[in-house]
Amino acid sequence: MQITIVTSLSILYLNTVCCCELSSSALISQTSCSVYMYNNSSLIFTYVNHQNLFRFDLRAFQWSQVMIFSIEEINKDPALLPNISLGYKILNSCSSPTNTLRAALTLAGRPEETESTLLCPPAISALIAEAGSSQSLVVAGMLGPFQVYFSTCACLSNKLKYPSFFRTIPSDYFQAKALAALVKHFGWQWIGVIQSDNDYGRNGILAFTEEVRKFGVCIAFVEKVLRTYTMDKILNVVEMIKKSTVKVILGFAAEGDFYPLMKEVVKQNITGIQWIASEAWITASRISTPETYQSFGGALGFALQRMAIPNLKPFLATNVICKGNETLINFQDVFFNVTQLRETYNVHKAVYAIAHALHQLVFCQPAGEKPVKPCLNVSEIQPKQVVNFKNEFGDYIYFDKNGDPPASYDIINWQLIGTRKAQIKGKPICCFDCIPCADGTIANLTGTDCTPCPQEFWSNERKDQCIPKTVEFLTYHEPMGIAITVVSILGASLSLATIMVFFHYRETPVIKASNSELSCFLLFCLFLCFLCPLTFIGRPTVWTCMLRHTAFGVTFALCISCVLGKTIVVVTAFKATVPGNKIARKFGPAQQRIIVFSCTLIQIATCILWLELKPPFPDMVFRYSNKKMVLECNTGSEAAFYAVLGYIGLLAITCLVLAFLARKLPDNFNEAKFITFSMLIFCTVWITFIPAYISSPGKFTVAVETFAILSSAFGLFICIFAPKCYIILIKPEKNTKKHVMGKN
Repeated sequence: MQITIVTSLSILYLNTVCCCELSSSALISQTSCSVYMYNNSSLIFTYVNHQNLFRFDLRAFQWSQVMIFSIEEINKDPALLPNISLGYKILNSCSSPTNTLRAALTLAGRPEETESTLLCPPAISALIAEAGSSQSLVVAGMLGPFQVYFSTCACLSNKLKYPSFFRTIPSDYFQAKALAALVKHFGWQWIGVIQSDNDYGRNGILAFTEEVRKFGVCIAFVEKVLRTYTMDKILNVVEMIKKSTVKVILGFAAEGDFYPLMKEVVKQNITGIQWIASEAWITASRISTPETYQSFGGALGFALQRMAIPNLKPFLATNVICKGNETLINFQDVFFNVTQLRETYNVHKAVYAIAHALHQLVFCQPAGEKPVKPCLNVSEIQPKQVVNFKNEFGDYIYFDKNGDPPASYDIINWQLIGTRKAQIKGKPICCFDCIPCADGTIANLTGTDCTPCPQEFWSNERKDQCIPKTVEFLTYHEPMGIAITVVSILGASLSLATIMVFFHYRETPVIKASNSELSCFLLFCLFLCFLCPLTFIGRPTVWTCMLRHTAFGVTFALCISCVLGKTIVVVTAFKATVPGNKIARKFGPAQQRIIVFSCTLIQIATCILWLELKPPFPDMVFRYSNKKMVLECNTGSEAAFYAVLGYIGLLAITCLVLAFLARKLPDNFNEAKFITFSMLIFCTVWITFIPAYISSPGKFTVAVETFAILSSAFGLFICIFAPKCYIILIKPEKNTKKHVMGKN
């Protein structure tokens, strides 16, 4: 039987997750969370209500989440600390040295006895602590475990005072030298300085001042800021900036300390100053916005080395309590951006530095080599025992005699996102201009190449974000849509009104002479033709696309078939007087219905084949404009579309020829003349429609088609039915058989 002994170790994480206040107007309750891992599958959580807070720091919260993520990675790694599980305890410092001291005393005290601690009391083996230097100084000399920080104050490198202090972030000693070299490079001799009123700002500016004095640089003023300062103090600093003649100012301050001043500088529109930034705020997302660019654009500074941790995003997006249907995987927020990690990457390095150190101490050999058995009890671990190693990203993690890592910085220049690097001819590769991206491309990270937006998107004005293109289609709310709707309803109403007139005066000579059955059926067809344009308005869908083209094709075929029937009636009616012409006498209502039905049936069959084989469908068209996409109905099959149009044209030409032949028949009410005029208008409209339809862009294509439908329908209605209505309603004295037959 093999027995596996699982040992617990605990790591304390101490940092600012939220800022606190003791007033009763707080919005959220602050919670401290203690977590210990006792075996490979169980977690015990302890929550303790603390003070109230007024701001939740997402960036610091991300640091704590990265620590948890790194610990879980280590616990799953069979090669690193096998059979030893790391636990953690998280305490909140609220960016306050006082709260940091309280947290340190809590840690130093004996934990409350609970069922979990009695089972396996955890040993605090390491401390990952503050980004703030003042808070770090409070605890750096108090506690015995490994202390890995990402505070930058050079004062913390004193091993006599802080023997167990190590950090994964470079000391401000190196940053001060780099900033001084930057000032020398550009030849700036007269500068101003703004510092955080704490150990970070004081020690950083002290080191910077010593360096720039070697180059003969004069510091005009040194002003102080702090996040707890009143607005009066901030305004005093702003007044100093406005009164001073300096054009170069160094801001050596933490993000939270510097932000109130930045807001006031932007508010008062103070421009024309070259800002130099410390690493604490040059890459802070909260303050690097287009709004601050007007005053702080072109700021120069040094930033920590960046790194991407691809596996971190799923952890950040799923490690939340949800109802089950939510997802944060595609949520676009800086909290979930794992490609530009700087301070966060240093937390990751700190956890792994502790794990590798513990591994080598416990097993007396580096991670990766299979240990036989532990050579050191976890209770015997002493401070100052660390190890050098190469992490998964290829970085070598090690510390010098002062507990500092090698210094490495990125030079940052604030330019709007939406520009790309352009090499300057004759200059070194590190020298470049920032030029705007071309339309339709963006650069949402400074210094990267411009990337094209997806087809349905376009670049915004700043060229830093792809925004959806404007969607265009003919709507009921725009003037063109309103006009088409009004004209369609007018035509449909006139058709219905004319049907009622014909029904009321159905026994009069004019109605009888014009074949009342075909006339009423033609009016009903015209009613449908007038309603067809309404299907062309609105967002195209699968059903409306199929309906608009087929309904138009069938109704107009039906309409022209009725006109063809009327034309044949006119011709045969007068041919009936010719002796021996029996065919003309047999052309009655039944034969008229057969003509209308058979002619329409051909069009219906064509439309059915069209819908079965390649039906019309809604389509997005991008060729008309770069900034918008047009939603229109694709005909599916151009051949089918023009076949439908061609068949209607064939019927119209047949009507035109027959009506033209019968135009001189002897009567006062020769309907063939009116049919001839209506067919001339109809053919003219649709002949001009084809080139206009092909050349019209976007929604104007739809407008051209609806115009052709309405104008041809009104042409038929006015030419054929207006004279009849005129006789019936205006000149009833002419509504006689004698007048209709042309006998005076």
